[in-house]
Order: sequence, then structure tokens, then C-alpha cells
Amino acid sequence: MRIAVIAEMAPAKAFIPIIKQLNADIIGLTHGHGVKELMDQYCTEIHSIGQSRGQGAQKRSNLKIATLVMEDIWRVIRSLRGKNIDILLTCGNAGDVRKGISAAKILGIPSFHIEQDIYNPIEMIAFSNIITVPSEHYRNYVIDKYGLNNVYVIGGYPMASYVNDMSIENSDTIKALYGIDEFVVLVFGGDVKSVDIPRIIKQVEIIDENVLIIPFRFSSDFVKKFVSSPKLKVLDGYIELPSLINASSYMIYAAGIGLTIEAGVLGVPSIKIEGFHRTHASVDLAKELGIQVTQINDISRSVDELKAPKGDWLVKNGENAVLNVINLIDSFDKLKSKPSGVGSFKKIWNARSEFR
Repeated sequence: MRIAVIAEMAPAKAFIPIIKQLNADIIGLTHGHGVKELMDQYCTEIHSIGQSRGQGAQKRSNLKIATLVMEDIWRVIRSLRGKNIDILLTCGNAGDVRKGISAAKILGIPSFHIEQDIYNPIEMIAFSNIITVPSEHYRNYVIDKYGLNNVYVIGGYPMASYVNDMSIENSDTIKALYGIDEFVVLVFGGDVKSVDIPRIIKQVEIIDENVLIIPFRFSSDFVKKFVSSPKLKVLDGYIELPSLINASSYMIYAAGIGLTIEAGVLGVPSIKIEGFHRTHASVDLAKELGIQVTQINDISRSVDELKAPKGDWLVKNGENAVLNVINLIDSFDKLKSKPSGVGSFKKIWNARSEFR
């Protein structure tokens, strides 16, 4: 079997425990910083198909964005054409999924999507042949809300298995690297808008602790403009985030399911900033784990109430989810069905419009 996998950082971590157990040639298509380094050892061959269009960087017109997206879709087509791909695996709700499924549809390759975000999926999953969700509750939701008709429950998040098994750098080594004994990690991910960055930084400066900022979906130069305290340091380039989180006193993050899973598995006290995705699977999971979900103006007051999340159940469910995905892949030819199609595409598109 020949399987193509397209991923940004968090989805790549969901794929690794799956593809490690598959008897297949894996063609990796990477999207974003650091993904190639993460996926390289698990793939027969690997190709870059572009970068995410992060916020806080240069402004682009809709025409320019459309041109860049089409260029990335063409990169996917060139990477997959003639490779006799049996299945394309996708995960997440970002542009890599849109580009991957678009290219697969053009090439006639069936696709298998692992959905984790639930309330804000990418519209192109309407053209996947199989979609998985973490629970029966979520299955009912995506069927009722989006009209998806080929949905399977896997019972958890495969990424939790990856985080539990990964090698974590010694905390003393991390602290020596940055020259500080105690620090807080602040992460700007996919659940915050550029206009919110100054307010968040102002709240974090009130805490008056050493803070390492991971801009992630923003340029470091953009974030640095709003920092006035010498205790806040904006990091640049690829960061091995789980080891950094593990060495921190606690984490504050404006991101989705990936960081919520990492915080839960590592048991690091955390504050999840209530971003523009007020209803989201990552919010559900944070509350299940005991992670505070906090409005921006309450960040500085919330640090006194932090408790370590307990994620043992998250790991167990994640390991079961990995096995369930593998079983679905092995039975793909029997289980795959006609994609939900244009009707579901429109429903998801309309649901996402409130975030544009």
C-alpha cells in the first residue's frame, strides 16, 4: 500500500503513531516550519508543499492568496502524480488539508480525514471518503450540523499517544539553554487574531515573570513590537515545544487541540485563552482536563488558580484511537463511501464564515 500524508505540525504528531504501525510506503507532504524534521524518518520520500499563511506578517490581497494557494495545490499534484497513491491522509483544519484534498480530487485519489476540531472543520473534508471523529457525541454533531455521511468514531486523539511516547529533553538542560531557572511559556497559535496580541502581552507583563513567547502563527518581528518588559523574550525559528512546555512553571496559550493535548499529557498547569473559536473541541477537551479557559482581560488574575491537568485517560484513549484508525485504513476499500459533496461543503463554508 502507498499512502500520502499531508500535515502541519500538530497533525503530523497525530499521524506518526499511526504510520509507524502501517505496512505501507509513506509519501510525506509537509506544510509549515519544522514538519519535515518531524516526519522525515517515517517517510519513504518527503516533499514540501508550501507554508501556512500566518497572521501578523505581510498583508496580501485575496488575489495574491488565491495565487499562492493554487501554486501549493500544483506542488501537491506534482508530488503525487504517477506515484500510484492508494490513500491520502489528512488531519486538522488548515490550508494543508484544503490543498491536499483538492489535489487528490483532481488526481482521483481517495482521501481519509481525521477530524479533531469538530466545530470549525475545513470545508474540503466534504470530499473525503472517510472521516473520523473522537467520540459518538461529535459524530452526531457533524452529521446533524454539516450533513457528513461517512463518519467513524475512533474514541480519542492519536496525538496523545505520540506525546506520551516522545523523548522529552531534561528540564535543567532547557533552563540552561535559555539561561533562566524559572519561566512561563506563552504560545500564539491558531485561536488568536493579530489585534489581540497587544492585549495579551500587556496582561502577561502584569504577571511579572520570565516569559518565553512562541509566536507560531505570527512573525516574531510582529510580536516583538508589542513587548516592553525585558522579562519577555520572543523566540524565533523552530522550537521543540513539548520539552519547553515540560520545563516551564506553567503555560499560557491561544491555540487549539494540539497544545491542549500536549498540556494534558505532560500534566503542565495551563491557561487556555478564550480566542475567537469560543465553541471548539479544544475548549471541550481543556475543560475535561481541568485546564482553565480564560478571557484575555482575566489572564493575570487566573495564574493564582492553576492546577495540573490529569491526562492519563487521554493517553489511553489516544492509543485506542491509533489502533482504530489503522483498522479503518486496512479496511478502507470496503468502507470508503461517496464523499458527502457540495451540500456539506456549503454548510461548513457558511459555518466558518463567522470567523473570516
